[in-house]
Amino acid sequence: MISGFLNLSGNARGCIWMALCGLGFSVMAAFVKLAGQAQVNTFEITFFRVLVGFLLLAPFVAKSGLQSLRTQYIKAHALRAVLGFVAMICAYIGIAKLELATYTALSFTKPLFAVILAVIILKEDVRWRRWAATIVGFIGVLVMMQPGSSAFNPWALLAMGDALSIALLITILKRLPASETPLIMLFYYGLIGMLLVGPPAIYYWQWPTPIEWLYLIAIGVTGALSQYWWILAFKAGEASVVAPFDYLRLLFAGLIGFIAFTELPDHWTLIGAVLIVGSTVYIAQREARLGRAKNASDS
Repeated sequence: MISGFLNLSGNARGCIWMALCGLGFSVMAAFVKLAGQAQVNTFEITFFRVLVGFLLLAPFVAKSGLQSLRTQYIKAHALRAVLGFVAMICAYIGIAKLELATYTALSFTKPLFAVILAVIILKEDVRWRRWAATIVGFIGVLVMMQPGSSAFNPWALLAMGDALSIALLITILKRLPASETPLIMLFYYGLIGMLLVGPPAIYYWQWPTPIEWLYLIAIGVTGALSQYWWILAFKAGEASVVAPFDYLRLLFAGLIGFIAFTELPDHWTLIGAVLIVGSTVYIAQREARLGRAKNASDS
């Protein structure tokens, strides 16, 4: 079975890794929701998510040596960690308060924010097609959230805060040189993240029950594995081929939400999700085409 997997093309393996990543993050979200329903403090959940991921780096650090962690961009890594901390807090509260499918669909607005940030921070030239797709995506957000109506859920704003924070984080990543390896980025992200979340986690600490320990450990393990599978996906295949498989998370989240929490999204959620996913898929494909055209002109 393993040999058969290795004989697949890079893109095929990348798509499988991304599908596993989507399933893993959806399972993690379900455990976050269970922990939230059990009244586990959000800072405790975040602390265990960061701690387990950081501990799983230990074998790689031991193999590469401490010299592999040297960096001249500690301020950028610190800013990444702060944004990641904000994103996780928003995410874990939002997941506890929203249906899994609704939260997942809103989390796909990251590319929409990224387009805006690319213009403001990276000074990129964004043409009308990507602007149009971005507007359509945000219309999908309005359709889902229904501001001004009785159906409006203010907790949905946390999903938008999560997406904006991650979009900022990704924008910062684009400004880091290639010498900043994934190990360096994950190490400082985890280290600084623990320093940020540790004090409030200790302040609000309540000793978990056995079932809550299970939730917290599961959150840490599934989150770390999913992040690793995400890296493997883009390492194995082309980003333009692999990235769309991330949208399987919406299917997984909907199924898990229905089975575990009897959640059934309404028609406005489905329409908004279609608009968001469609616009972000178009933006990704458009950026991939522009990237290939630029590479061809440079060669």
